Amino acid sequence: MNLYSESLLVHFRRVEELEKDAINLVSINLNETQICDLELLCNRAFYPLKGFMTREEYESVLEYERLPNGFVWPMPICLDIPQSTAEKITTGQSLGLCDGEGFLLAILHVTDIWQPDKRREAQQIFGTENEDKHPYVFNLYHKTNSYYVGGTLEGLHQPQHFDFPELRLPPSETHRIFTQKGWRHVIGFHTEKPLHCAHKEMVLRAAREVSASIFLHPVAGIPAPGDLEHFTMVRCYQAFVTKFPKNMISMALLPFATRKAGPKEALLQALIRKNYGCSHFMVTHDQADPFMHDGENNFFYPAGSAIDYVKSYEEEIGIKTVPAHPMAYVEDKAQYLPLQEITRDMTTKRISSSELRRRLEFDLEIPEWFSFPEVVEELKKTYPPRHRQGFTLFLTGLSGAGKSTLAKYLYVKFMEMRDRPVTLLDGDIVRKHLSSELDYSRKHREINVRRIGYVASEITKNRGIAICAPIAPYEESRRYNRELISKYGGYIEVFVSTPFQVCEQRDRKGIYAKAKQGLMHGVTGVDDPYIPPSNPEISIDTSELTAAEAAQEVLLYLEETGYVR
Repeated sequence: MNLYSESLLVHFRRVEELEKDAINLVSINLNETQICDLELLCNRAFYPLKGFMTREEYESVLEYERLPNGFVWPMPICLDIPQSTAEKITTGQSLGLCDGEGFLLAILHVTDIWQPDKRREAQQIFGTENEDKHPYVFNLYHKTNSYYVGGTLEGLHQPQHFDFPELRLPPSETHRIFTQKGWRHVIGFHTEKPLHCAHKEMVLRAAREVSASIFLHPVAGIPAPGDLEHFTMVRCYQAFVTKFPKNMISMALLPFATRKAGPKEALLQALIRKNYGCSHFMVTHDQADPFMHDGENNFFYPAGSAIDYVKSYEEEIGIKTVPAHPMAYVEDKAQYLPLQEITRDMTTKRISSSELRRRLEFDLEIPEWFSFPEVVEELKKTYPPRHRQGFTLFLTGLSGAGKSTLAKYLYVKFMEMRDRPVTLLDGDIVRKHLSSELDYSRKHREINVRRIGYVASEITKNRGIAICAPIAPYEESRRYNRELISKYGGYIEVFVSTPFQVCEQRDRKGIYAKAKQGLMHGVTGVDDPYIPPSNPEISIDTSELTAAEAAQEVLLYLEETGYVR
């Protein structure tokens, strides 16, 4: 038996021992972000980290952008856990880390458990404590658990990837490939968006500047079942790679959970590419910015700050920074040029991301100077014209506002059109069949509305029409549903804004009268608040309109926005 076989045998025996011991361990199921972090810790893409950060490492990174040993590291990589789990473990114990199905992936040998100051973390990492200004500050406050746990990891199994296994390469494999190809200079390109003709010219120009081969390394997390966008993006990247000369470019997928922390995240991305074997890293002027710019100057972080920040550390971390120059199509020359080379007498053309989406949604031409036909074809499979997409009509308002009547009227109209399957999710019907065990506390109302959103998202994903008519009194659950459903198709929020006095007069169920007599509690509009939507697509007051007129307003909006013909 050779040394390699012996080491494998030792590893498998150790895994068996840990799995037996893990039966008695406290364990948690990791979310997608945590699984991505775990995979990059275990495959050494996050080298020199040996596990989720300890409190000393966390504090050092926040204060000095370095690990306690002096190694440059710009952002925390922490494992957040709920208070209920934190109360079950102590330092010196081990914590089982499982995937969403409870399959054991790794053991964390705990050295620290603490409650972080999230506002300080937000200020140090994102540059703001304001959750309204930065979406990932909101995530930190509301979607990250209240305790962190740190320690060293023993990986048992890699997270399972059934999609594109040939592209899920660890750093050890990319090092081997680069050596095999004879590539000494390799420029890494991090991307999370579809790539078009301008990106090809931008990448080629950057590669020529440093005489390097190209490593296209797009982000690909763990796709959910039915996540068409993930597969479309990878297919687009594969089509993009075919537009380069052979042996000039290589591609792999990166299981990276973005935080959109601007310059600091750009530096983390550079460190990752160094671990994957790159000698250079291409940085854009808006790298890891939380907002889509489409050519406008609405950056959260100053334009170009990521380039300057990564460049300031390049000698120390051992990977060179290559600025990515924005390109524009010059009609007179029928070619792309960097913006700094374009003169006033040149006529340029551009299509923004929002304009591309509009053209896909309205089935308009996408010119070949902008994107490759193979890429456009892949995009059309996931983003069909709006009149072929699924969509959700989410009606919200007080009891008695007219939601159910309007929903039933619209249901009939869509059934008459006969172009897509239609499902009516009325609030009372859902309560009976989907949420019968829930009461009317705020927590259970939120759960009920999110369940409705999940069912509607599945209908929308499969190109159907979902009509939802719950009260949905809280903005948080409505926002959750908007974010969920918008991934798969249209989301149209209809605020049925009928005044409370009119709703009280209608009161066919007698709930308002019972509430005022003290016979019912937690009634929305009486002793429980209704928070009106902040920005609905449509507002309708049914005290001023018949059901037919209200339905016509909705249908006219859908026709104007392209969802019906």
